[in-house]
Amino acid sequence: MPKVIPALTALALLLTGCAGGEDSGAASTITVAVGEPDHLTPGRSTVGLEGIRALFAPLVKADEHGGLTYVQARSVESEDSKNWTIHLRSGWKFHNGEAVTAQSYADAWNKTAYGPNAWAANGQLANIEGYDALNPAKGKPKTDKLSGVKVVNETTLKVTLANPDSQFPLQLTSNQVGFYPLPKAAYEDPAAFDRKPAGNGPYKLDGEWEKNKGATASAYGDYQGQKPLTSHLDFRSYTDLATAYTDAYTDAQAGTVDVLQAPVNKYSQTKTDFAGRVYSYQAPSLEFISLPLYDERYQKPGLRKAISMAIDRDAVNNTMYGGLYEPATSLTPPAEVGAKTDVCDECTFDPKEARKELAAAGGWSGPMVITYPGGLGFDELYKAVANQIRQNLRIDNVTARPTADFAEFSEKAMAKKINGPYHGHWGALYPSMQNTLRSIFTKAGDCYACSYYSEPEVDSLLRRADASTVTEESEKLYNKAQERILEDFPVVPLFYGTYVYVTTERISNVVIGPADLELDRLRVIE
Repeated sequence: MPKVIPALTALALLLTGCAGGEDSGAASTITVAVGEPDHLTPGRSTVGLEGIRALFAPLVKADEHGGLTYVQARSVESEDSKNWTIHLRSGWKFHNGEAVTAQSYADAWNKTAYGPNAWAANGQLANIEGYDALNPAKGKPKTDKLSGVKVVNETTLKVTLANPDSQFPLQLTSNQVGFYPLPKAAYEDPAAFDRKPAGNGPYKLDGEWEKNKGATASAYGDYQGQKPLTSHLDFRSYTDLATAYTDAYTDAQAGTVDVLQAPVNKYSQTKTDFAGRVYSYQAPSLEFISLPLYDERYQKPGLRKAISMAIDRDAVNNTMYGGLYEPATSLTPPAEVGAKTDVCDECTFDPKEARKELAAAGGWSGPMVITYPGGLGFDELYKAVANQIRQNLRIDNVTARPTADFAEFSEKAMAKKINGPYHGHWGALYPSMQNTLRSIFTKAGDCYACSYYSEPEVDSLLRRADASTVTEESEKLYNKAQERILEDFPVVPLFYGTYVYVTTERISNVVIGPADLELDRLRVIE
Protein backbone atom coordinates (compact mmCIF):
# COMPACT_ATOMS: atom_id res chain seq x y z
CA MET A 1 0.00 0.00 0.00
CA PRO A 2 1.54 3.36 -0.97
CA LYS A 3 2.30 5.97 1.68
CA VAL A 4 -0.06 8.92 1.28
CA ILE A 5 1.18 12.30 2.49
CA PRO A 6 -2.02 14.17 3.28
CA ALA A 7 -4.70 13.20 5.76
CA LEU A 8 -4.26 9.46 5.56
CA THR A 9 -2.54 6.79 7.57
CA ALA A 10 1.11 7.37 6.74
CA LEU A 11 1.03 11.01 7.78
CA ALA A 12 -0.76 10.08 10.97
CA LEU A 13 1.98 7.58 11.75
CA LEU A 14 4.76 10.06 10.98
CA LEU A 15 3.22 12.90 12.94
CA THR A 16 3.12 11.92 16.59
CA GLY A 17 2.52 14.24 19.53
CA CYS A 18 5.26 15.63 21.74
CA ALA A 19 3.50 17.62 24.44
CA GLY A 20 4.79 17.28 27.99
CA GLY A 21 8.24 16.01 28.90
CA GLU A 22 10.87 16.23 31.59
CA ASP A 23 11.22 19.16 33.94
CA SER A 24 14.29 21.37 33.68
CA GLY A 25 15.24 20.46 37.24
CA ALA A 26 17.76 22.38 39.33
CA ALA A 27 19.10 25.76 38.23
CA SER A 28 21.78 25.37 35.57
CA THR A 29 23.23 27.67 32.92
CA ILE A 30 24.77 26.88 29.56
CA THR A 31 26.72 29.51 27.61
CA VAL A 32 26.07 29.32 23.86
CA ALA A 33 28.09 31.14 21.19
CA VAL A 34 25.89 32.73 18.50
CA GLY A 35 26.30 35.20 15.68
CA GLU A 36 24.85 38.64 16.36
CA PRO A 37 21.21 38.49 15.11
CA ASP A 38 19.91 41.13 12.74
CA HIS A 39 16.40 40.74 14.21
CA LEU A 40 14.73 38.62 16.88
CA THR A 41 11.29 38.96 15.28
CA PRO A 42 11.11 35.68 13.33
CA GLY A 43 9.74 36.90 10.00
CA ARG A 44 12.35 39.66 9.84
CA SER A 45 15.42 37.60 10.73
CA THR A 46 18.17 36.27 8.47
CA VAL A 47 21.06 35.93 10.96
CA GLY A 48 21.20 34.49 14.47
CA LEU A 49 18.42 31.94 14.25
CA GLU A 50 19.75 29.97 17.25
CA GLY A 51 18.08 32.39 19.64
CA ILE A 52 14.81 32.47 17.71
CA ARG A 53 14.56 28.68 17.73
CA ALA A 54 14.88 28.70 21.52
CA LEU A 55 12.35 31.52 22.00
CA PHE A 56 9.75 30.28 19.50
CA ALA A 57 8.22 26.87 18.84
CA PRO A 58 7.22 25.69 15.33
CA LEU A 59 4.05 23.90 14.33
CA VAL A 60 5.95 20.70 13.54
CA LYS A 61 9.46 19.36 13.88
CA ALA A 62 11.42 17.08 11.53
CA ASP A 63 13.55 14.23 12.79
CA GLU A 64 16.79 12.96 11.24
CA HIS A 65 14.82 10.71 8.87
CA GLY A 66 12.53 13.50 7.69
CA GLY A 67 9.58 12.22 9.70
CA LEU A 68 7.47 14.88 11.39
CA THR A 69 6.47 15.32 15.01
CA TYR A 70 3.74 17.68 16.09
CA VAL A 71 4.79 20.58 18.34
CA GLN A 72 2.07 23.25 18.57
CA ALA A 73 0.09 21.65 15.77
CA ARG A 74 -2.17 18.74 16.62
CA SER A 75 -2.58 17.78 12.97
CA VAL A 76 -1.76 19.04 9.46
CA GLU A 77 -4.03 17.43 6.88
CA SER A 78 -5.02 17.61 3.22
CA GLU A 79 -6.76 15.39 0.72
CA ASP A 80 -5.30 17.09 -2.37
CA SER A 81 -2.02 18.79 -1.29
CA LYS A 82 -3.64 22.16 -2.05
CA ASN A 83 -6.23 22.69 0.69
CA TRP A 84 -4.77 22.16 4.15
CA THR A 85 -6.28 22.19 7.63
CA ILE A 86 -4.06 22.89 10.64
CA HIS A 87 -5.43 22.00 14.07
CA LEU A 88 -3.58 23.57 17.00
CA ARG A 89 -3.12 22.31 20.52
CA SER A 90 -5.05 24.46 22.97
CA GLY A 91 -3.61 25.98 26.16
CA TRP A 92 -0.44 27.42 24.63
CA LYS A 93 0.65 30.92 25.70
CA PHE A 94 3.21 33.47 24.61
CA HIS A 95 5.76 34.54 27.21
CA ASN A 96 3.64 37.62 28.00
CA GLY A 97 0.64 35.44 28.88
CA GLU A 98 -1.33 36.03 25.67
CA ALA A 99 -2.99 32.90 24.27
CA VAL A 100 -1.49 31.43 21.08
CA THR A 101 -4.40 30.94 18.68
CA ALA A 102 -5.03 30.40 15.00
CA GLN A 103 -5.37 34.18 14.71
CA SER A 104 -1.82 34.55 16.10
CA TYR A 105 -0.57 32.57 13.13
CA ALA A 106 -2.79 34.26 10.54
CA ASP A 107 -1.77 37.76 11.67
CA ALA A 108 1.94 36.88 11.65
CA TRP A 109 1.77 35.27 8.21
CA ASN A 110 -0.09 38.28 6.79
CA LYS A 111 2.50 40.65 8.26
CA THR A 112 5.37 38.63 6.81
CA ALA A 113 3.77 38.20 3.38
CA TYR A 114 2.82 41.89 2.97
CA GLY A 115 5.36 43.13 0.43
CA PRO A 116 5.79 46.75 1.61
CA ASN A 117 6.97 45.48 5.02
CA ALA A 118 10.02 43.95 3.27
CA TRP A 119 10.37 41.21 5.87
CA ALA A 120 13.13 38.74 5.08
CA ALA A 121 10.94 35.60 5.29
CA ASN A 122 8.38 37.01 2.86
CA GLY A 123 9.20 34.46 0.15
CA GLN A 124 8.56 31.50 2.44
CA LEU A 125 4.81 32.16 2.07
CA ALA A 126 4.88 32.63 -1.70
CA ASN A 127 2.77 29.57 -2.49
CA ILE A 128 -0.14 30.59 -0.26
CA GLU A 129 -3.11 31.82 -2.28
CA GLY A 130 -3.27 35.61 -2.30
CA TYR A 131 0.48 36.15 -1.96
CA ASP A 132 0.67 37.84 -5.36
CA ALA A 133 -1.94 40.39 -4.31
CA LEU A 134 0.24 41.34 -1.33
CA ASN A 135 3.30 41.58 -3.59
CA PRO A 136 2.20 43.29 -6.83
CA ALA A 137 4.79 44.05 -9.48
CA LYS A 138 3.78 47.72 -9.35
CA GLY A 139 2.01 49.94 -6.86
CA LYS A 140 0.74 49.36 -3.35
CA PRO A 141 -1.18 46.18 -2.50
CA LYS A 142 -4.95 46.59 -2.31
CA THR A 143 -5.13 44.16 0.59
CA ASP A 144 -2.95 43.24 3.55
CA LYS A 145 -4.33 39.74 4.13
CA LEU A 146 -3.63 36.43 2.42
CA SER A 147 -6.85 35.16 0.85
CA GLY A 148 -5.62 31.61 1.33
CA VAL A 149 -5.44 31.85 5.14
CA LYS A 150 -8.73 31.52 7.02
CA VAL A 151 -9.26 31.34 10.78
CA VAL A 152 -12.04 28.85 11.50
CA ASN A 153 -11.85 29.08 15.30
CA GLU A 154 -9.22 29.55 18.00
CA THR A 155 -7.48 26.27 17.19
CA THR A 156 -8.22 25.73 13.49
CA LEU A 157 -6.59 27.30 10.46
CA LYS A 158 -7.48 26.64 6.83
CA VAL A 159 -4.70 27.21 4.30
CA THR A 160 -5.24 27.18 0.54
CA LEU A 161 -2.14 27.03 -1.63
CA ALA A 162 -1.82 28.59 -5.08
CA ASN A 163 -0.40 25.29 -6.35
CA PRO A 164 -0.58 21.80 -4.82
CA ASP A 165 2.43 21.14 -2.60
CA SER A 166 2.98 17.78 -0.94
CA GLN A 167 5.91 19.23 1.03
CA PHE A 168 3.86 21.88 2.87
CA PRO A 169 4.02 20.11 6.28
CA LEU A 170 7.84 20.03 6.08
CA GLN A 171 7.83 23.78 5.41
CA LEU A 172 6.27 24.38 8.84
CA THR A 173 9.43 23.28 10.68
CA SER A 174 11.69 25.55 12.75
CA ASN A 175 14.01 26.96 10.06
CA GLN A 176 11.05 28.42 8.13
CA VAL A 177 10.75 31.37 10.50
CA GLY A 178 8.03 33.00 8.41
CA PHE A 179 5.57 30.43 9.76
CA TYR A 180 5.97 31.24 13.47
CA PRO A 181 3.11 33.00 15.34
CA LEU A 182 3.36 36.48 16.86
CA PRO A 183 1.52 38.11 19.77
CA LYS A 184 -0.20 41.51 19.51
CA ALA A 185 2.81 43.17 21.16
CA ALA A 186 4.83 42.54 17.99
CA TYR A 187 2.64 45.04 16.14
CA GLU A 188 2.04 47.53 18.96
CA ASP A 189 5.73 48.32 19.54
CA PRO A 190 7.82 46.50 16.89
CA ALA A 191 11.15 47.98 18.01
CA ALA A 192 10.69 46.97 21.65
CA PHE A 193 9.47 43.51 20.62
CA ASP A 194 12.51 43.03 18.39
CA ARG A 195 14.79 43.63 21.40
CA LYS A 196 12.81 41.33 23.70
CA PRO A 197 10.33 39.16 21.83
CA ALA A 198 7.60 37.26 23.65
CA GLY A 199 7.70 33.94 21.88
CA ASN A 200 5.83 30.67 22.31
CA GLY A 201 8.96 28.55 22.79
CA PRO A 202 10.74 26.70 25.61
CA TYR A 203 12.84 29.71 26.72
CA LYS A 204 11.98 33.35 27.39
CA LEU A 205 14.42 36.27 27.54
CA ASP A 206 15.23 37.61 31.01
CA GLY A 207 15.91 41.08 29.59
CA GLU A 208 16.49 42.87 26.31
CA TRP A 209 19.07 41.53 23.88
CA GLU A 210 22.17 43.72 24.08
CA LYS A 211 23.79 44.26 20.72
CA ASN A 212 27.21 42.60 20.42
CA LYS A 213 26.77 41.05 23.88
CA GLY A 214 23.68 38.86 23.88
CA ALA A 215 21.18 37.96 26.60
CA THR A 216 20.19 35.27 29.06
CA ALA A 217 17.02 33.23 28.78
CA SER A 218 15.12 31.13 31.33
CA ALA A 219 13.05 28.01 30.85
CA TYR A 220 9.43 29.11 30.32
CA GLY A 221 7.32 27.55 33.04
CA ASP A 222 4.08 27.58 31.02
CA TYR A 223 5.60 26.01 27.93
CA GLN A 224 3.25 23.28 26.73
CA GLY A 225 5.76 21.34 24.65
CA GLN A 226 8.63 19.13 25.76
CA LYS A 227 10.17 20.82 28.79
CA PRO A 228 13.78 22.06 28.43
CA LEU A 229 16.40 20.13 30.40
CA THR A 230 18.47 23.17 31.38
CA SER A 231 17.02 26.11 33.29
CA HIS A 232 19.06 28.94 31.71
CA LEU A 233 20.80 29.73 28.43
CA ASP A 234 23.38 32.49 28.20
CA PHE A 235 23.54 33.60 24.55
CA ARG A 236 26.92 35.19 23.89
CA SER A 237 26.94 36.99 20.56
CA TYR A 238 29.99 37.53 18.37
CA THR A 239 29.86 40.57 16.11
CA ASP A 240 32.06 40.14 13.05
CA LEU A 241 30.83 37.13 11.11
CA ALA A 242 34.19 36.84 9.35
CA THR A 243 36.02 36.19 12.63
CA ALA A 244 33.21 35.40 15.07
CA TYR A 245 33.52 31.66 15.21
CA THR A 246 37.30 31.70 15.32
CA ASP A 247 37.12 33.93 18.41
CA ALA A 248 34.37 31.78 19.87
CA TYR A 249 36.44 28.64 19.20
CA THR A 250 39.24 30.08 21.33
CA ASP A 251 36.73 30.90 24.07
CA ALA A 252 35.38 27.35 23.94
CA GLN A 253 38.88 25.98 24.33
CA ALA A 254 39.29 28.20 27.39
CA GLY A 255 35.99 26.93 28.82
CA THR A 256 34.20 30.29 28.82
CA VAL A 257 31.79 29.12 26.09
CA ASP A 258 30.04 25.78 26.62
CA VAL A 259 28.59 25.15 23.17
CA LEU A 260 29.83 26.20 19.75
CA GLN A 261 29.15 25.33 16.14
CA ALA A 262 32.72 24.84 14.96
CA PRO A 263 33.97 26.90 12.02
CA VAL A 264 34.68 24.85 8.89
CA ASN A 265 38.36 25.77 8.88
CA LYS A 266 38.72 24.22 12.35
CA TYR A 267 37.09 20.86 11.54
CA SER A 268 40.38 19.03 11.14
CA GLN A 269 41.58 19.98 14.62
CA THR A 270 38.35 19.61 16.61
CA LYS A 271 39.01 15.98 17.51
CA THR A 272 42.32 17.02 19.07
CA ASP A 273 41.15 20.23 20.74
CA PHE A 274 37.86 18.76 22.02
CA ALA A 275 38.58 15.03 22.33
CA GLY A 276 35.38 13.12 22.99
CA ARG A 277 33.32 16.30 22.76
CA VAL A 278 32.84 16.66 19.00
CA TYR A 279 29.32 16.08 17.68
CA SER A 280 28.64 15.95 13.95
CA TYR A 281 25.44 15.56 12.02
CA GLN A 282 24.84 15.46 8.29
CA ALA A 283 22.92 18.57 7.32
CA PRO A 284 20.43 18.99 4.45
CA SER A 285 22.98 21.16 2.65
CA LEU A 286 25.26 20.93 -0.36
CA GLU A 287 28.71 22.40 -0.97
CA PHE A 288 29.43 22.76 -4.68
CA ILE A 289 31.29 24.71 -7.32
CA SER A 290 29.11 27.03 -9.37
CA LEU A 291 29.98 27.57 -13.02
CA PRO A 292 29.29 30.69 -15.10
CA LEU A 293 26.91 29.21 -17.67
CA TYR A 294 26.50 32.71 -19.09
CA ASP A 295 30.16 32.51 -20.22
CA GLU A 296 30.51 30.83 -23.63
CA ARG A 297 33.61 28.91 -22.47
CA TYR A 298 31.55 26.96 -19.92
CA GLN A 299 28.66 26.04 -22.24
CA LYS A 300 29.78 22.45 -22.85
CA PRO A 301 28.75 19.85 -20.22
CA GLY A 302 31.94 17.89 -21.01
CA LEU A 303 34.12 20.69 -19.66
CA ARG A 304 32.02 20.90 -16.51
CA LYS A 305 32.21 17.14 -15.99
CA ALA A 306 35.98 17.20 -16.56
CA ILE A 307 36.41 19.76 -13.77
CA SER A 308 34.39 17.53 -11.45
CA MET A 309 36.34 14.34 -12.17
CA ALA A 310 39.63 16.19 -11.65
CA ILE A 311 38.85 16.81 -7.96
CA ASP A 312 39.83 14.25 -5.31
CA ARG A 313 37.08 14.88 -2.78
CA ASP A 314 38.28 12.19 -0.36
CA ALA A 315 41.74 13.74 -0.14
CA VAL A 316 40.29 17.20 0.47
CA ASN A 317 37.88 15.85 3.09
CA ASN A 318 40.58 14.02 5.04
CA THR A 319 43.12 16.84 4.82
CA MET A 320 40.89 19.86 5.34
CA TYR A 321 37.94 18.54 7.34
CA GLY A 322 39.32 15.64 9.34
CA GLY A 323 36.99 13.28 7.48
CA LEU A 324 33.90 15.01 8.93
CA TYR A 325 32.42 15.87 5.53
CA GLU A 326 31.03 13.36 3.05
CA PRO A 327 31.89 13.65 -0.66
CA ALA A 328 28.73 14.34 -2.66
CA THR A 329 27.47 11.78 -5.16
CA SER A 330 24.21 13.60 -5.96
CA LEU A 331 22.62 17.04 -5.90
CA THR A 332 20.27 16.25 -3.00
CA PRO A 333 21.82 15.49 0.41
CA PRO A 334 20.83 12.18 2.04
CA ALA A 335 19.45 14.19 4.98
CA GLU A 336 16.55 15.13 2.70
CA VAL A 337 13.57 12.79 2.66
CA GLY A 338 13.85 10.09 -0.01
CA ALA A 339 16.98 11.54 -1.63
CA LYS A 340 18.97 9.15 -3.82
CA THR A 341 22.76 9.27 -3.72
CA ASP A 342 25.32 7.59 -6.00
CA VAL A 343 23.64 9.09 -9.07
CA CYS A 344 26.59 11.28 -10.09
CA ASP A 345 29.18 9.17 -11.91
CA GLU A 346 31.19 12.29 -12.72
CA CYS A 347 31.61 13.00 -8.97
CA THR A 348 34.16 10.16 -8.85
CA PHE A 349 37.84 11.15 -8.99
CA ASP A 350 39.14 9.94 -12.35
CA PRO A 351 41.92 12.14 -13.83
CA LYS A 352 42.35 10.06 -16.97
CA GLU A 353 38.66 10.17 -17.85
CA ALA A 354 38.58 13.85 -16.92
CA ARG A 355 41.26 14.63 -19.51
CA LYS A 356 39.32 12.65 -22.13
CA GLU A 357 36.17 14.65 -21.40
CA LEU A 358 38.14 17.89 -21.59
CA ALA A 359 39.64 16.95 -24.94
CA ALA A 360 36.23 15.94 -26.33
CA ALA A 361 34.86 19.31 -25.19
CA GLY A 362 37.54 21.15 -27.15
CA GLY A 363 40.14 21.57 -24.42
CA TRP A 364 40.90 24.74 -22.51
CA SER A 365 43.10 27.75 -23.14
CA GLY A 366 43.90 30.72 -20.96
CA PRO A 367 43.61 31.21 -17.20
CA MET A 368 40.90 29.72 -14.99
CA VAL A 369 40.19 31.66 -11.81
CA ILE A 370 38.10 30.19 -8.98
CA THR A 371 36.37 32.95 -7.00
CA TYR A 372 35.26 32.57 -3.38
CA PRO A 373 34.24 34.88 -0.50
CA GLY A 374 37.22 36.01 1.58
CA GLY A 375 37.38 35.98 5.36
CA LEU A 376 35.27 32.85 5.85
CA GLY A 377 37.99 30.19 6.03
CA PHE A 378 37.74 28.91 2.44
CA ASP A 379 41.30 29.79 1.37
CA GLU A 380 42.91 26.37 1.77
CA LEU A 381 39.94 24.55 0.23
CA TYR A 382 39.94 26.50 -3.00
CA LYS A 383 43.71 26.57 -3.27
CA ALA A 384 43.64 22.77 -3.08
CA VAL A 385 40.83 22.53 -5.65
CA ALA A 386 42.70 24.88 -8.01
CA ASN A 387 45.88 22.78 -7.67
CA GLN A 388 44.00 19.57 -8.42
CA ILE A 389 42.30 20.98 -11.50
CA ARG A 390 45.61 22.37 -12.77
CA GLN A 391 47.54 19.14 -12.20
CA ASN A 392 44.90 16.60 -13.20
CA LEU A 393 43.59 18.42 -16.27
CA ARG A 394 47.10 19.66 -17.15
CA ILE A 395 45.89 23.25 -17.45
CA ASP A 396 48.75 25.68 -16.89
CA ASN A 397 47.05 28.58 -15.16
CA VAL A 398 44.39 27.72 -12.53
CA THR A 399 44.23 29.91 -9.42
CA ALA A 400 41.90 30.65 -6.53
CA ARG A 401 41.07 34.26 -5.71
CA PRO A 402 39.03 35.58 -2.75
CA THR A 403 36.79 38.63 -2.78
CA ALA A 404 37.11 41.10 0.10
CA ASP A 405 34.12 39.61 1.90
CA PHE A 406 30.84 37.78 1.33
CA ALA A 407 28.99 40.97 0.40
CA GLU A 408 31.35 41.63 -2.53
CA PHE A 409 31.19 37.97 -3.58
CA SER A 410 27.39 37.96 -3.53
CA GLU A 411 27.19 41.21 -5.47
CA LYS A 412 29.49 39.87 -8.20
CA ALA A 413 27.60 36.56 -8.46
CA MET A 414 24.23 38.31 -8.73
CA ALA A 415 25.57 40.69 -11.39
CA LYS A 416 27.22 37.87 -13.42
CA LYS A 417 30.60 39.50 -12.96
CA ILE A 418 32.43 36.25 -12.18
CA ASN A 419 34.07 34.71 -15.24
CA GLY A 420 35.19 31.39 -13.80
CA PRO A 421 34.16 28.69 -11.29
CA TYR A 422 32.91 30.08 -7.99
CA HIS A 423 31.89 29.04 -4.49
CA GLY A 424 28.43 27.49 -4.16
CA HIS A 425 26.46 26.51 -1.07
CA TRP A 426 22.84 25.81 -0.28
CA GLY A 427 21.44 24.82 3.10
CA ALA A 428 17.85 23.61 2.84
CA LEU A 429 15.45 25.33 5.22
CA TYR A 430 13.50 22.09 5.54
CA PRO A 431 14.67 18.51 4.83
CA SER A 432 13.06 18.09 1.43
CA MET A 433 14.57 17.61 -2.02
CA GLN A 434 12.07 20.22 -3.16
CA ASN A 435 13.91 23.00 -1.33
CA THR A 436 17.32 22.23 -2.78
CA LEU A 437 16.20 21.56 -6.34
CA ARG A 438 13.83 24.51 -6.60
CA SER A 439 16.23 26.93 -4.90
CA ILE A 440 19.25 26.21 -7.11
CA PHE A 441 17.84 24.99 -10.41
CA THR A 442 14.76 27.13 -11.15
CA LYS A 443 14.58 30.78 -12.15
CA ALA A 444 12.44 31.64 -9.11
CA GLY A 445 14.86 29.97 -6.70
CA ASP A 446 16.62 31.88 -3.93
CA CYS A 447 19.94 30.46 -5.16
CA TYR A 448 19.37 30.76 -8.91
CA ALA A 449 22.57 32.84 -9.06
CA CYS A 450 24.32 29.68 -7.79
CA SER A 451 23.68 27.97 -11.12
CA TYR A 452 21.91 30.20 -13.66
CA TYR A 453 20.37 26.94 -14.83
CA SER A 454 16.76 26.17 -15.63
CA GLU A 455 15.19 23.59 -17.91
CA PRO A 456 11.47 23.18 -18.83
CA GLU A 457 11.62 19.40 -18.36
CA VAL A 458 13.01 19.88 -14.84
CA ASP A 459 10.32 22.46 -14.04
CA SER A 460 7.65 19.99 -15.16
CA LEU A 461 9.07 17.16 -13.03
CA LEU A 462 9.18 19.43 -9.97
CA ARG A 463 5.58 20.57 -10.48
CA ARG A 464 4.45 16.97 -10.72
CA ALA A 465 6.41 16.03 -7.59
CA ASP A 466 4.93 18.95 -5.67
CA ALA A 467 1.39 18.01 -6.67
CA SER A 468 1.62 14.30 -5.89
CA THR A 469 -0.28 13.06 -2.85
CA VAL A 470 1.69 9.80 -2.70
CA THR A 471 5.07 9.91 -0.96
CA GLU A 472 6.79 7.34 -3.17
CA GLU A 473 5.57 9.12 -6.29
CA SER A 474 6.82 12.54 -5.21
CA GLU A 475 10.19 11.12 -4.13
CA LYS A 476 10.57 9.32 -7.47
CA LEU A 477 9.84 12.53 -9.39
CA TYR A 478 12.22 14.69 -7.33
CA ASN A 479 14.97 12.12 -7.89
CA LYS A 480 14.17 11.98 -11.60
CA ALA A 481 14.50 15.78 -11.68
CA GLN A 482 17.97 15.70 -10.12
CA GLU A 483 19.07 12.97 -12.55
CA ARG A 484 17.85 15.12 -15.45
CA ILE A 485 19.80 18.11 -14.09
CA LEU A 486 22.95 15.99 -13.82
CA GLU A 487 22.74 15.20 -17.53
CA ASP A 488 23.52 18.88 -18.13
CA PHE A 489 25.88 19.06 -15.13
CA PRO A 490 25.43 22.79 -14.41
CA VAL A 491 27.30 22.69 -11.07
CA VAL A 492 30.04 20.52 -9.55
CA PRO A 493 28.86 18.77 -6.34
CA LEU A 494 31.62 18.64 -3.72
CA PHE A 495 30.35 17.67 -0.26
CA TYR A 496 27.20 17.17 1.72
CA GLY A 497 27.24 19.71 4.53
CA THR A 498 27.89 18.67 8.10
CA TYR A 499 27.03 20.41 11.35
CA VAL A 500 29.91 20.07 13.79
CA TYR A 501 29.50 21.18 17.40
CA VAL A 502 32.01 21.17 20.22
CA THR A 503 31.30 21.52 23.93
CA THR A 504 33.01 21.84 27.27
CA GLU A 505 33.23 18.83 29.56
CA ARG A 506 30.23 19.98 31.60
CA ILE A 507 27.72 19.42 28.78
CA SER A 508 25.88 16.19 27.93
CA ASN A 509 22.88 15.00 25.93
CA VAL A 510 23.90 16.80 22.73
CA VAL A 511 21.11 16.30 20.19
CA ILE A 512 21.42 17.68 16.66
CA GLY A 513 18.42 17.70 14.36
CA PRO A 514 17.86 18.77 10.73
CA ALA A 515 17.57 22.42 11.74
CA ASP A 516 20.33 22.86 14.31
CA LEU A 517 21.54 21.87 17.74
CA GLU A 518 18.53 21.35 20.01
CA LEU A 519 19.40 23.72 22.84
CA ASP A 520 16.46 22.62 24.98
CA ARG A 521 17.83 19.04 25.10
CA LEU A 522 21.25 19.96 26.51
CA ARG A 523 22.10 18.99 30.08
CA VAL A 524 24.68 20.24 32.55
CA ILE A 525 26.65 17.42 34.14
CA GLU A 526 26.32 17.86 37.88
